[in-house]
Amino acid sequence: MLSRYRNLRRKGMLGVNERNVSYIARYNDRKLYPLVDNKLLTKKAAEQSDIAVPKLLGVISVPSELHTLSDIIESHQSFVIKPARGSGGKGIIVITDRDGKRFVKPSGEQLRFRQLRRDVSNILSGVYSLGGRPDVAFVETLVAFDPNLQRYSHEGLPDIRLIVFRGYPVMAMLRCPTHASDGKANLHQGAVGVGLDIASGRVLRAVQGDLIIERHPDTDVLFSDLQIPEWRELLDLAASCYELAGLGYMGCDIVLDRYRGPLILELNVRPGLAIQLANGVGLRHRLKQIAALEHIDESPVNRVDYILEHFV
Repeated sequence: MLSRYRNLRRKGMLGVNERNVSYIARYNDRKLYPLVDNKLLTKKAAEQSDIAVPKLLGVISVPSELHTLSDIIESHQSFVIKPARGSGGKGIIVITDRDGKRFVKPSGEQLRFRQLRRDVSNILSGVYSLGGRPDVAFVETLVAFDPNLQRYSHEGLPDIRLIVFRGYPVMAMLRCPTHASDGKANLHQGAVGVGLDIASGRVLRAVQGDLIIERHPDTDVLFSDLQIPEWRELLDLAASCYELAGLGYMGCDIVLDRYRGPLILELNVRPGLAIQLANGVGLRHRLKQIAALEHIDESPVNRVDYILEHFV
């Protein structure tokens, strides 16, 4: 047990307690949490700062506004409904198409309007919110898959998680939905985590659970052939979230839209540590290097330049 612990320390593996005390508590002002914990507030703040996000179609704040749902989605063939304070992908409803009066999910399952309305009612009642408090539902456009990434996903949308520390992106992975994860990009539910070289966006390795894998379990596509497009633009976008949220330590979830390029999906004040397993290396050494910097560059572009120079 002691030798295993020492081996993890040598690899720079960061544990939950150290993350919480040395980074989240030290570098994140709690008064800033409400902005990040509320996806709708994050989206609106990003739009005001000209940071690219999926387009907001409508908001339902209280049960008396449920009747507006039909008007919000009436002219849209596809869309996503989300709880503002949800976590872990819970409560998110993805509609990819319509079949007459039915709404089609990525799995092919079809829902009637009354089912959508019921699901939104559950969101409002706080079924999926942090602490079970009454919540707000919002509707946004469905991201158009980047064709370069579509084959690495099954029944869902792949996203890119980056850990950003003091405005510097320090580690990244692609999260690929699977049948086991029910189309969600959640590693704990069975999605694949693909470690990405922070300087180039190229694949390091892929894991599902504790297993290193070479191919997507559903599409059988080799992960080694993957190269994330528009990587520099994606890093610049993640770095700019430091000015948006003011948090010293956070996770940025980004999706690639085939028409609009990288978009911020959401921010996370308590990003998980499985990204280390996907990369095969720990966060500690990189975090300590950034923590040692006496001066934090005010330019997101310059901060990314630093990463590309020092984290090769």
